[in-house]
Amino acid sequence: MEAKIAVFGILRFPPDKIEGVLPHLKIFVEATQKNDRCILYEIAEDPFDKGLIRFSEMWPDRASLEKHLEAPHITPWREQARKHGLIERKFSSYDITSTPIPV
Repeated sequence: MEAKIAVFGILRFPPDKIEGVLPHLKIFVEATQKNDRCILYEIAEDPFDKGLIRFSEMWPDRASLEKHLEAPHITPWREQARKHGLIERKFSSYDITSTPIPV
């Protein structure tokens, strides 16, 4: 399946809350990878900025991304994120119009 949509984003939590939020994030990511037609859905905690989590996503089309945003596992995850002190959330999506070129 060829990716048509890329999403990059961040979530920021208080550094002292990050360990508590990670189990909830794991459940959310696994549900997304299993159920939401994503091609790639990866997260990583920034090793130089405690509490910052970076997201990289690839989707086959915008409809799949929109459906993901309404998936049943979104609401419980967002509730847990708020409970663990979510400070910042920034995500942007991009239409991919070229063929990948290895760098």
